[in-house]
Amino acid sequence: MRANLEPLKYSTLAPGRYVVYLHPDEYARVEGIIPVLQEQTTRALGEALEKLNSRPAYRRYLDLIVGTAPPVENAAREWQIEFLPDHDGELAPGDILIHSELVLPSSAEEPGAGQRTRRITTVHSGDRTTKREETVTRTQPAADRAFAKLTYQDNGGAHTFDIVRDSVTIGRGGIAYRADVRIDASVDVSREHARIRRDPARGAFFIVDLSTLGTTVNGVRLPRGYDVADGTKKENGVETPLASGARIGLADTIYLEFEILRR
Repeated sequence: MRANLEPLKYSTLAPGRYVVYLHPDEYARVEGIIPVLQEQTTRALGEALEKLNSRPAYRRYLDLIVGTAPPVENAAREWQIEFLPDHDGELAPGDILIHSELVLPSSAEEPGAGQRTRRITTVHSGDRTTKREETVTRTQPAADRAFAKLTYQDNGGAHTFDIVRDSVTIGRGGIAYRADVRIDASVDVSREHARIRRDPARGAFFIVDLSTLGTTVNGVRLPRGYDVADGTKKENGVETPLASGARIGLADTIYLEFEILRR
């Protein structure tokens, strides 16, 4: 919760939705008491929120001079906590993966940009904790036909994917990584390998490399679209224009043909 706060002018928003993944054996062990886990997690989040808003004596004195800090509030009406088993085989016994999701305020400068959700994924594995931050834009599917399409062949055969949203993620997918276009391939292809973004105002397309082993367009390697700082992987905004007829390479293993159908 503390890692995913959003300060505003009159308040600070705390994420209200959490999805917790467990190893299937451990999920089966606690499945019967999940309502109790949800109730106690809700209680713990409420206590943490109350602690964030509590003011020690020195801080209350400081507030009289510089002004009171905005209160921290749950961005949702209620805490939403979900426990799920890991069916993708990413977690070992004892591991815990948590998605913390915060719906970000809409920007007046981006009309029609869709709902933006900032997700911080935290994985506790033994003594190691890793974090990854991403902002997902959810737009409504087009009412008529696709903007573009991808054609490719992987271990599952030949595929065609119609792009009807302004943001599409490509990769092997998994509980920690969202993939709209799920690629059946070796681990050389990252679980979240690349993202294609459409700019609705211009009808232009862009691609971002999110992978470990790289993404190419027509044989040219793309700059990496993320940085890693303090153990957290965060996108840096670097993207490359994508033209119709482009050939997208995933780790020099899988190739996708991109075609624009309409602007």
